[in-house]
Amino acid sequence: MSDTLLVEDRGSVRLLTLNRPDKLNALDVELTKALGDALASADIDGSVRAIVVTGAGHAFCAGADTSEFKDLTSANEKRVAERAELTLRVQSLPRSVSKPVVAAARGVAVGGGAGLALAADMLVVASDLRFGYPELKHGLIPALVMTSMSRHFGPKLAFELIGTGRLLTGRELADLGIANRVTTPDAVIEEALDIAQMLVTRPHRAMAASKTLLHQVEDLDFDAAMQAGRDANILMRSFSRETS
Repeated sequence: MSDTLLVEDRGSVRLLTLNRPDKLNALDVELTKALGDALASADIDGSVRAIVVTGAGHAFCAGADTSEFKDLTSANEKRVAERAELTLRVQSLPRSVSKPVVAAARGVAVGGGAGLALAADMLVVASDLRFGYPELKHGLIPALVMTSMSRHFGPKLAFELIGTGRLLTGRELADLGIANRVTTPDAVIEEALDIAQMLVTRPHRAMAASKTLLHQVEDLDFDAAMQAGRDANILMRSFSRETS
């Protein structure tokens, strides 16, 4: 595992810590690969029942490491495509893995870091958090985080965040129903771990099926969503009455 990502098990909870504090945990290729691999590994590890993602130091994640952008040009089409695919994978995995994912964000969560925070199933934020999408100021498009942004904020606020670069506070995220908890910077990781420890007490097959269904119905019209719920209801009857 790369030194840019710390992996620690707290019982059945796997804690993944982005570990580039001097770069505000910006996502370079190495860290992005490591995080994607760690999420996929946790998903298939039977000893892991929940995942917490956080950042070392005083920031969650400052988005993509722009120092690598000098090589991402039309002259390097293969590298550009590979980087886009890598970003797609790491932004999609928190939603697609079967285990619940809790993000613990403090300091800064912008660009891809904001996308990663939104991709988690639950979000704990610190009171000092500054959250947003400054890409347009630099001539960039928040392309691979726009799907989650528009679904969480709706088109009007999403456009404001993109167009103006306005940064939201942790309290504003909670008031909007985006963050589940607001706490102090020093307590944000422990709060997320406490939530994760509660989640692991739920029967794991029912938890995984519930997460899958929740995201599935989000993309369906009412009738199709109800049919998906019916199918999950039938599937549930095949579960043994697990208690853990």
